[in-house]
Amino acid sequence: MVIPVNPPPLDRTSPPQTAEAGPCPASALPEGVRIRVLRVVYDDPRAAAELVPRLTARQAAGADPLPVEPAELAPRLLHALRREIRALPDDTRLLLLLAAADQYPVATHAFLRAVTAVRVDTRPLEAAETAGVAHASAGGVFFRDAWTRIAAYETASAADRRAAHQLLARVLGGKGETTRRSWHRGAAALGPSARLAAELRPAADRARAEGRPALARALAERAAELSPDPVAEARLLALAAADAWRSGEPDRARRLAARTDNSALDGVLALRVGNAAEAFDALLTAAVRQERSADAAGLLVLAAEAAVYTGDLRRCREAQVIAHWLGLAPSGVLAGLAAAVEGRYDEARVLLKGTAGRCGPGGDPGLLIHSGIAALMLGDPTRAATATLRAAASARARGTPGTVVQAMEFRVYADFWTGRTRAAEAATQEALHQAYAIGQDNGACHLQAALAMFAAVTGDEEACRERAAAVRPYALAHGLGLPAALAQWALAFLDLTHGRFPAAAARLRALAGFGPGHGHRAIRHLATPHYVEAAVRTGDTRVARAAHADYDRWATAVRSPDDLALSARCRALLAPGAEAVPHYRTALDLHARGTRDFERARTELLFAGALRRIRQRTEARDRLHSALEAFESFGAPHCAAQARAELRALGTPLAPNPGADPAAVLTAQQLMVARMAAEGATNREIADRLNLSPRTIDHHLRGVFSRLGIRSRIELVRLLGEPT
Repeated sequence: MVIPVNPPPLDRTSPPQTAEAGPCPASALPEGVRIRVLRVVYDDPRAAAELVPRLTARQAAGADPLPVEPAELAPRLLHALRREIRALPDDTRLLLLLAAADQYPVATHAFLRAVTAVRVDTRPLEAAETAGVAHASAGGVFFRDAWTRIAAYETASAADRRAAHQLLARVLGGKGETTRRSWHRGAAALGPSARLAAELRPAADRARAEGRPALARALAERAAELSPDPVAEARLLALAAADAWRSGEPDRARRLAARTDNSALDGVLALRVGNAAEAFDALLTAAVRQERSADAAGLLVLAAEAAVYTGDLRRCREAQVIAHWLGLAPSGVLAGLAAAVEGRYDEARVLLKGTAGRCGPGGDPGLLIHSGIAALMLGDPTRAATATLRAAASARARGTPGTVVQAMEFRVYADFWTGRTRAAEAATQEALHQAYAIGQDNGACHLQAALAMFAAVTGDEEACRERAAAVRPYALAHGLGLPAALAQWALAFLDLTHGRFPAAAARLRALAGFGPGHGHRAIRHLATPHYVEAAVRTGDTRVARAAHADYDRWATAVRSPDDLALSARCRALLAPGAEAVPHYRTALDLHARGTRDFERARTELLFAGALRRIRQRTEARDRLHSALEAFESFGAPHCAAQARAELRALGTPLAPNPGADPAAVLTAQQLMVARMAAEGATNREIADRLNLSPRTIDHHLRGVFSRLGIRSRIELVRLLGEPT
């Protein structure tokens, strides 16, 4: 069987591997390189085993991009599969070629129409099925694996490959099939063609606009290969590199970018996988050079992200100046960060609030991420969670997995603040794997720092130290002040909750003084309440009072109940004896209006200690039971151990007693809530009657069930009597 198109032959060969290979066992590869190796070889362990020993030292370390062409990845495996394909009958091989050309490297779903159009008998595919190479169904041809499909395509002669593409282009004539038809026409070209390059460029633009960056990359790269104009070729290569990066092909993106001189592309790659400080300069330079204001505005948004990553927030002012010079309105995050750094907290709140409010569904994922960042700075994790979730959904719809990872980087903070530690940890692990797979190494460092933070909260000292140890050297080498500061905070919080107060105070004091690339102003705000606690425990409160004064200014400006609660807690810690009590009560009242349940539990623990010291034992016991239940629900055993130690000091039994009198084992407020629940009141009704939030009532009921050893309201009714 011969496909009825007769072009002249043209042989193509894969580019040779020029770098010297060095032996490197897979176990010695960094986690990110291991994951990318598997992804680039289609998760095939045979190809991975062949590729790893052939990597150069720089490739094995992640400094240079991995190979991307099949002949470079696993030549021995490909050779063996080609030999297997060549053993099949000619008619079978040509049908497999047509099916492979329809799927690789761009899926166009035209195989069945093609064989129908030329009235080709598909029974020869039975030989492929017998050999276990592929099988045919009503949906088309399914290959055994990706490498067999590649072998079926590359085993054929150049003439037959061109004939297959021409046939597929001919049958793709329907509405909406222009882009895929252009791909096949370009793939069938003999050599440079200005006409075909001109056809492929708008096809790539359409694919990009439709949210198909992988297809846009293939079209732009092929257009560059066909372009006889070196200037046009460079522009197309830059577009192809950007599309490759957006579609999660980091190694191809870096290889294509190396063939261009494009400061915008250099800035994006530096931001995600290089030095973030250098990224800021490259992005500002590119913004100034842009002819279109929309492109310049987008680059300034990325510059704001670089400032967030590095912790050099003062440079936001520099980006603002560029925006005004270009006649652009600076982004809310950019302007808000600049105002916050300069101490203009009220102005920063207004700017950030405007940005945080732009978190409607279906919007631009980059702007939604900025909405989430602004909400986090304003102490509104609920809005931050909404914005980042919508950013991830929008990025998935647009086919940009890298942006999904970036959204997850900031979503973890919202989960952290609201106490969803275990679920957030699992989501972060998944995002970390994805970040490595698509070459977002700087984002992976940020996620590693988040995992250190979660480990500190859950008391997993070994995991916390392991994650922090992985973060610090990478962060410092790449100018990433945000993850570096997070890792430092995680270690300090671990020290604080294990009673190592001098070590915690020293780490947090150092964090406050770290400059760009080493620390982060936003993390200093995160750390201030814990620094005050550690400083009070060590008896050194001079610097702590100054830190609290600045934190209180920020909390007062942003008006976040949780930040105000933590400021009141700091004031209580700094107050002597009984003078602390009203400040603790203020803090708990504010916590009841906020969302940071974990910090609320820590406030109750500290309050209970203060109450015990002034011999208010009954209320101290109530506060400790409430804190203990919260720590157990959050999975924070080290904090729960602190609460138990305080309870033991009060002589309180800790184990739940199902047979005990509820009045003997419940706190006064728990007993009140339990009686109302037994009478049939809903959580909302109880909250209204007690002037508390439904979240607080739910918290109290969990404690009631835990102490009484029951699981439902029905059992509660039996214990406390039928409702009248």
